[in-house]
Amino acid sequence: MPVLESALINELVVRDATAADHAALLAMNNGATPHVNALSADAFAWIVSRADYFRVAENGTGLLGFVIALKPGHDYWSLNYQWFSQRGGEFLYLDRIVVADRARGAGVGRALYDDIDRFASGRWPRISLEVNLLPPNPGSLAFHERLGFRRVGVREEENGTKAVALMERSTPASTSISSPASSPRTGDPRS
Repeated sequence: MPVLESALINELVVRDATAADHAALLAMNNGATPHVNALSADAFAWIVSRADYFRVAENGTGLLGFVIALKPGHDYWSLNYQWFSQRGGEFLYLDRIVVADRARGAGVGRALYDDIDRFASGRWPRISLEVNLLPPNPGSLAFHERLGFRRVGVREEENGTKAVALMERSTPASTSISSPASSPRTGDPRS
C-alpha cells in the first residue's frame, strides 16, 4: 500500500454531512465536472434537502469526498433517476460520489461505498447509478465494475454527444444494519 493511501485511510472518518460542509462540497462537486454535472447552489440545496443518505469522508487534512443518494418517489429532474424510477421497484439511487483530486486512488471511494452498503443493506434490494460513457470516464467505469455493478442500460442525450451507462448491483445480503452513525441524517439540520 503506498504511503499516501495508508496515511489517508488510517485517518479516514466517514460521517454525516452538515450544513457547514455544503459550500466546500459544492465546490468539490463543480470541480469534478464533467465526471459529475455541475450544480448551482440552489440545485445542490434541493438535492441535499431530499437526500436519504448524505455522507462525507474526511481526515486531518479536511474533506476528501462525499456521496449523496435518494430513494424513489422524488420529483427529481435527473433523467437518470427518472429512468430507474420508470423501471419500478425499490432502489437507492446513488446520485453522485465525488473524491477530491488529492485523494483519488487512495481508497476513499471504496470507504464511501462500504459505508453506503452498510446503510442500504436490508433497506433497498439494489443500488442504482450511472457512469459517463461520453464524455468518457473509464476510471469510474472500471471502479464500478470491480465493485460488482453491471450495466442495465445506456441512455444518450444531446444528439448522442452525451451518454451514460446505467448500472446497478444488489445490496449486500446482510440483514444487519450497522452504520457508523445511528442515522444517515444524524446531525443534519434538515432532520
